[in-house]
Amino acid sequence: MASRCWRWWGRSAWPWTPPLSVGSIPSFRHQFSTQETTPQICVVGSGPAGFYTAQHLLKHPQAHVDIYEKQPVPFGLVRFGVAPDHPEVKNVINTFTQTAHCGRCAFWGNVEVGRDVTVPELREAYHAVVLSYGAEDHRALEIPGEELPGVCSARAFVGWYNGLPENQELKPDLSCDTAVILGQGNVALDVARILLTPPEHLEALLLCQKTDITKAALDVLRQSRVKTVWLVGRRGPLQVAFTIKELREMIQLPGTRPILDPVDFLGLQDRLKEVPRPRKRLTELLLRTAMEKPGPEEAARRASASRAWGLRFFRSPQQVLPSPDGRGAAGVRLAVTRLEGVGEATRAVPTGAMEDLPCGLVLSSIGYKSRPIDPSVPFDSKLGVIPNVEGRVTDVPGLYCSGWVKRGPTGVIATTMTDSFLTGQMLLQDLKAGLLPSGPRPGSAAIQALLSSRGVQPVSFSDWEKLDAEEVARGQGTGRPREKLVDPQEMLHLLGH
Repeated sequence: MASRCWRWWGRSAWPWTPPLSVGSIPSFRHQFSTQETTPQICVVGSGPAGFYTAQHLLKHPQAHVDIYEKQPVPFGLVRFGVAPDHPEVKNVINTFTQTAHCGRCAFWGNVEVGRDVTVPELREAYHAVVLSYGAEDHRALEIPGEELPGVCSARAFVGWYNGLPENQELKPDLSCDTAVILGQGNVALDVARILLTPPEHLEALLLCQKTDITKAALDVLRQSRVKTVWLVGRRGPLQVAFTIKELREMIQLPGTRPILDPVDFLGLQDRLKEVPRPRKRLTELLLRTAMEKPGPEEAARRASASRAWGLRFFRSPQQVLPSPDGRGAAGVRLAVTRLEGVGEATRAVPTGAMEDLPCGLVLSSIGYKSRPIDPSVPFDSKLGVIPNVEGRVTDVPGLYCSGWVKRGPTGVIATTMTDSFLTGQMLLQDLKAGLLPSGPRPGSAAIQALLSSRGVQPVSFSDWEKLDAEEVARGQGTGRPREKLVDPQEMLHLLGH
């Protein structure tokens, strides 16, 4: 089906006009009561959780689903979080595009829920609201020196090289020899890989049209002097959070060699029979890399490598050490730890020993976290999630959640798909059981009126496809798959506003 096209609405300068309630629009209920008879559902967030939720909801033969997104462009972390040298992971965009083209689905970009429109206003306009806005923040280190120049979150760094508008002013200083990443998950490995990939290899990916890294980021990475990256974790090899695919990529990264201390792996072989198969395979690869003598070809490759990466286990950050002039980071003070407990309950406790790890760049990669979206929505600030039971928001009938804001920032895209389908299933069950509001709801017609009164200009999916075509055209001029637009105002200007 052809995609639905929506009118543009201009956004005036802030502050915007005072909020209007749906019920305050003259003759509102009367105007739309005879026109809207299908289930009206809205989804907040257009990343994997939002689109997979919408995909399941559209199995209802009459439901209409509106997807609201604060960015002018869709796809969330698929666009802004997936590593730019992993184009195959982004193929899921094709599935999301098919969903957006459904005649009963509409995309409303450039609309920030909680600012441009409130959750209560959405709940009044729709039979059900699903919050799928993800984890937009990072977990702070909460140690002295975290505020120093040269310290930033891995989330911001990823957003910078992936073209997330809010991170384009980051301008990381890569003039140092050594970088430290605090964390040992897939995001940490992604960042390490981007930092250490030889510029000529990135250029080769460009020529093959296999990366959509921004031009600004590539220009900075070309000048990088970073030669060594340490990934620091509080616990040991059995507790790393990255997966075998990402580890294998790091081990095989051109021009680099791994640094693993065999002492960290002593006695580990005997414990492998206790762990699940995926963890066992991952640990076996770590063991081989750390303990076995490489063959002649691999030994020669490592000997000629000009860059290196290493895993530092049993270390917990205590302080970012300032440079002598106080204008940057000079290292990280680490507490040496040991493990207590067994299985999932294993935790790191300090031994009392300390050591300093010199570096000029510190990236914290200890997890993403969600933010509360609206005072009317319950939020567990400790866990960083919306309290829910199988996606039904606790004590708020008709309000649901899916993805990271539902379960926390864990898992891969396939995990989010399963999670989002479950939320969609619960909502449709409630709809069938008569647990959602009865009678017609105006849906987007009401929200369109509110946004218009506040000078907010939504972006339709057909508008996004114009921006998409512009990105591809700009990329073709330089032999790239696309050149991402990173300035929301430029996007709006290109669309005639």
